Amino acid sequence: MSSFVTEVLASSGKLEKDDLACKISKLSRKVEATKEEVTDMINKKYTEFMSSMEAADELVDQVESVSKDIDLLKSCIENEVKQNLHDAVTEYGKLKQQLEKNTTVIGMLQHLQEFDTAMEEYHKALQEKNYVVAAKQHGTAQANVDALKAWKDTELPLSQALSSEITIQRENLIYHLGEEWKKLAVWKLPSTKELTSMKSFLTTALHLNTGACKADGSVPDPLLSSILQALSVQGELHKKIKLFGQVLFKYMLKPLILYPSLVVEVNSQPEQGIVLSLHCEETKAEHPNPSQVYTKVLTVLTTLHKQLFDVPVGEKKVSEILGDLIWEEMSDCLICDCLVHSIPTNSSQLAEYSAVIKQTEEFESSLKQMGYLTGDSTDLLKYARNVNCHFASKKCQDVIVSARKLMTSDMHNTVKITPEYKLSIPKLPNPAGGEKEKKELIKKSGYRNQQTLENEKQLSRHTLCLPVCRISESVQQLMDLAIHTLSEAVGSSPQCAVQLFYTVRNIFHLFYDVVPTYHKENFLKLPHLAAIEHNNCMFIAHHLLTLGHQFKPHLPLKDGVAYFVDMVPGFRRLGARCFVAQMNVQKAEMLERLSTARNFSNLDDEDNYSVASKAIRQVIHQLRRLGKVWQDVLPVNIYCKAMGTLLNTAICELINKIMMLEDISNEDGDRLRTLCQTIIEEGPLVFTPLPDENKNKKYQEEVPVYVKKWMTLKELSIVLNASLQEIVDRWAEGKGPLAVEFSCNEMKSLIRALFKNTERRAAALTKIVK
Repeated sequence: MSSFVTEVLASSGKLEKDDLACKISKLSRKVEATKEEVTDMINKKYTEFMSSMEAADELVDQVESVSKDIDLLKSCIENEVKQNLHDAVTEYGKLKQQLEKNTTVIGMLQHLQEFDTAMEEYHKALQEKNYVVAAKQHGTAQANVDALKAWKDTELPLSQALSSEITIQRENLIYHLGEEWKKLAVWKLPSTKELTSMKSFLTTALHLNTGACKADGSVPDPLLSSILQALSVQGELHKKIKLFGQVLFKYMLKPLILYPSLVVEVNSQPEQGIVLSLHCEETKAEHPNPSQVYTKVLTVLTTLHKQLFDVPVGEKKVSEILGDLIWEEMSDCLICDCLVHSIPTNSSQLAEYSAVIKQTEEFESSLKQMGYLTGDSTDLLKYARNVNCHFASKKCQDVIVSARKLMTSDMHNTVKITPEYKLSIPKLPNPAGGEKEKKELIKKSGYRNQQTLENEKQLSRHTLCLPVCRISESVQQLMDLAIHTLSEAVGSSPQCAVQLFYTVRNIFHLFYDVVPTYHKENFLKLPHLAAIEHNNCMFIAHHLLTLGHQFKPHLPLKDGVAYFVDMVPGFRRLGARCFVAQMNVQKAEMLERLSTARNFSNLDDEDNYSVASKAIRQVIHQLRRLGKVWQDVLPVNIYCKAMGTLLNTAICELINKIMMLEDISNEDGDRLRTLCQTIIEEGPLVFTPLPDENKNKKYQEEVPVYVKKWMTLKELSIVLNASLQEIVDRWAEGKGPLAVEFSCNEMKSLIRALFKNTERRAAALTKIVK
């Protein structure tokens, strides 16, 4: 019931409005009447020409009266009505605020009522294990609490208590769901410290207890579905599945992929569920077979799908969530630890690999049917289908590994190379159009006269053949490996062929870099190895000249490719550099021995002569030892040049020391001549390039060809025991043998050292001119 003041105000406003309307109505009627009278008067005045001033004055007074009434009415409207209108608007605004406040209170009460109802339903559903309803009711209660918190201008003492309650109940729900989840999947895992071998995974087992299902298995257990959906509603399902997937992959799927002898068994226990356990079976396989691996992985995932994960949650099934989480890691493992080992090592096995590609397709198809995998193209299937590229990569990797192993192996084992030696190159297919082009070339050039061919000089059958020498067995195997790899490239896909070709080039680049570094110390310490390395490099360089020409018609390479010819100079320099380094070591050792001879002076002293004689014999012994080491290893011409260079070094040192002596007594001269004769007699004996002594006589007779100072030494030996006249005769006015080997100054210096200053010596010196 309205208050008295409200009624008075309402009545006052109503009366004022009624009075105003009444006045307006009366005024309107009065105006109409006046209008009629004025009209009548005008008609009478201008139509009937009846003048009536009295009537006119009355009408004027009447019009003025009406005008005053109108002015009063306007004043009333301006002053009273507008004022009442402002008051009404203010009153209405207050009423509206009051109404909105009441509406807010009613809304808050509704949220409290809905919260209370939702919590009652939540507790009831939780007791009945209806977890989906519980999760949804909890969500409803949470929404109401959030709505209460949204009113910033409203302070509700219960809001904090309600927030605490809703948090506690959420944790309670998650705890119950976690306990239920633990019952669904029970793991038995080995200790992480024991994961060192296949045997450590034999204790892994997974017990799935999902309750009863329908006979056809199409509808999952209601409790299972309720648990999974409730976890999804609470945002906990992804976490649970992620943790489960990590354990599943680490302790079950990955071991099944890695170890060929590890298998999975599925046992059904009445009223207890399904048990997945790992067992060991004997196998000789070193690497897992893709077909067996796919079968083992599908056994695990199919069991999980049937028993646990074939449950829709929102727009996805749980199996799809698990697949998204573990597929990438599992796919990488399948590629790196399974498919890699199944890639063929020989091009003839590539056709058989189609079975592996088909098995991979079937494997992925099964995963897609169960929802573990989505999408049409995966890295796993791409890897399997791209077998040609992977074959080439694996082949190249294996070739490089094998080549490096050969390069770092022992070099002492050697094989003998003869001019008849040929590389074992398999029969290559005829290039397209080869025979046709050959016939056309013969037709254009015409047949040459047989008689002309018989009269022409023929090249020796040993032209461009390697000389007799020894090379490392590992280098021969390395060359065979290169030829086998190039043979694999013939007939392969263009991409594979190019990759294999450049792998062969990389083999020789690797040899150039690895061998000199890896065997550096041995090359300097062991003359035998230095000689073998020289031969190895020359052997490789020799065959690189023609290797590209032999395979060029069969390889899909562009014009302008150098093949292997560009590498020939480098290998020749490498072999020469290695052997020259060893020669320098031998020279240094020889000169060091000769340095102990006390400059070959004062040989009339027995001690000095003994030291000098010992130094000469040590040099001869060093050369003989080298001869035995290099015999039958170096080619004959290289052997003779090397021994001649070393012997010439010793002779030069001896000649230089003798020529530097200023006074040579008769006894000194005899002993110096004895030392020279020792070298002259025993020096040729170091030229033994062949094991057969009889064949070495030829090279021993050709010592002057290889030793530049050999005749100089012989002439010096003669001078040391000759008279002045004999010396002058052998000089023969600059045309004799002495003049060929010595200069005037050298000869004069030697005469001054050998003979006393007499007239005869002076006369002899005057004859030593060119």
